[in-house]
Amino acid sequence: MTPKIGIRPIIDGRLGGVRESLEATTMQMARNVAAFYHEQLRYPNGLPVECVIADTCIGGVAEAAACADKFAREGVGLSLSVTPCWCYGSETMDMHPTMPKAIWGFNGTERPGAVYLAATLAAHNQLGLPAFGIYGRDVQDLGDETIPADVQQKLLAFARAGLSVALMRGKSYLAIGTVSMGIAGSIVTPDIFKDYLGMRNEYIDSTEIIRRIEKKIYDEQEYKKALAWVKQHCREGKDYNEEPIPPPQKEKDWEYVVKMTLIIRDCMMGNKALQTIGHGEEAMGHNALVAGFQGQRQWTDFLPNGDFSEAILNSSFDWNGIRAPFMVATENDALNGISMLLGYLLTNTAQIFADVRTYWSPGAVQRVTGWIPTGAAATGFIHLINSGSATLDGTGRQLRNGQPAMKPFWEITDTEAADCLRATTWYPANKGYFRGGGYSSQFVTRGGMPVTMCRLNHIKGLGPVLQVAEGHTIDLPEKVHDVLNKRTDKTWPTTWFVPRLTGAGAFRDVYSTMSHWGANHGAISYGHIGADLITLASMLRIPVHMHNIPEEKCFRPHAWHSFAHDHHACATYGPLYR
Repeated sequence: MTPKIGIRPIIDGRLGGVRESLEATTMQMARNVAAFYHEQLRYPNGLPVECVIADTCIGGVAEAAACADKFAREGVGLSLSVTPCWCYGSETMDMHPTMPKAIWGFNGTERPGAVYLAATLAAHNQLGLPAFGIYGRDVQDLGDETIPADVQQKLLAFARAGLSVALMRGKSYLAIGTVSMGIAGSIVTPDIFKDYLGMRNEYIDSTEIIRRIEKKIYDEQEYKKALAWVKQHCREGKDYNEEPIPPPQKEKDWEYVVKMTLIIRDCMMGNKALQTIGHGEEAMGHNALVAGFQGQRQWTDFLPNGDFSEAILNSSFDWNGIRAPFMVATENDALNGISMLLGYLLTNTAQIFADVRTYWSPGAVQRVTGWIPTGAAATGFIHLINSGSATLDGTGRQLRNGQPAMKPFWEITDTEAADCLRATTWYPANKGYFRGGGYSSQFVTRGGMPVTMCRLNHIKGLGPVLQVAEGHTIDLPEKVHDVLNKRTDKTWPTTWFVPRLTGAGAFRDVYSTMSHWGANHGAISYGHIGADLITLASMLRIPVHMHNIPEEKCFRPHAWHSFAHDHHACATYGPLYR
């Protein structure tokens, strides 16, 4: 069941004229918001978001309790209270301990909803139940059904983040394997998932993939379809290994990585087709919203790497057509997997997983290539590159208003999916890294895309903390790109990134952003979604310790105004589910 948005119409409960005069206006306010959400928002599966409205206006505790019962029955995951008038705050407020909640108090003068908003937010703050306050900048007349633009913006920010919270609740992170090459992010910490995200952890050994391949625990018909699609659409590149891989072995590697892809997906979400071949347990999957695959080194030293599987699963299309992307973290970096998941749930778009590999200063670029960086590259740039596991959506071959983009799957055309595939070359894996072979994708992300890079880090004594960097992808002259790219690995996908600078702190210059980044990986989402990430993090009680978002765009619970900083508020309230 997908979580619904609960709408709570709050009313002055005094019968004998007052309540009666406000019933129609109050209920219509709720209906208008529900219609707005239904039109503006979609679930990750592409369906419009559903809202549940209380059966009656809420004028007191009995009606508040009846509303809570209805919301529990109908799968409400977040609640919005709306009112055009004064009402009784503590008698009508939403008391659910973990559900994200907000109040829109209508800015009017006849029966000022803003007074209820202020009084009830005070009650929320006093009781330790943080809520978001929404209050329009301009006074409206009672009965004006218009939702002002500034109110719309906050309604959407709250709903996007609240739905993300609700969609994670009860789902799993599936770790396939264990710690990769000593990367701390792949030391899976169950308390972060349980206490902050409301998720559980599932674990399987990498040998489960071998077992399913050897025992043929996959859909044989889909495998044949997938392999034929790969041969038609996945262009193989030159083998740059000193000892080229023999063609028969490369063919076997293709067969193996396609089977791996099917199996990783089946382990995450299950597959009813397995039931029909006598594997009912495997058919159920692990209810995983996100997964990680260890790969290096125990697997990749003797078996084909996971680059193809991760790249295709992270993309919005495969042999079954255009579909929602999966979230699969390279090297089982669970913290970057969470980062990908946050971006995905806020945008419904695929996420780029990349190493935050190199800061190129203007001087270093000139020394190596002879080119003096200009324009967006003038202050230097960051090379985002990983061993071929990035989503193919990251090629930037999808378009929005004629500009490169990464879109929700329901907006992607067949032509755009084909263009992403044509922009990608699959090179036989660099055996210096991957002794077992396999294939790595290679592409260059088109410049001009607004993107947001984020990363969840785990700091002893602080817990999880989030960092956010909005910026743009850039194009480099082809010869400059070739020189710089070949210094790392020319068979891997590259994104050239420039963060938006503020002149201070971690965004004083590009070097400072690179220097302050908390780990070797980052998750890159299309669009400038930093404000939404901050809103979502506040709901989860995860402090954001580094960002380049103007303060006026940051939307957090009202109680945050009473704290010195985000860390203080999050530490005071503690994890959402603890």
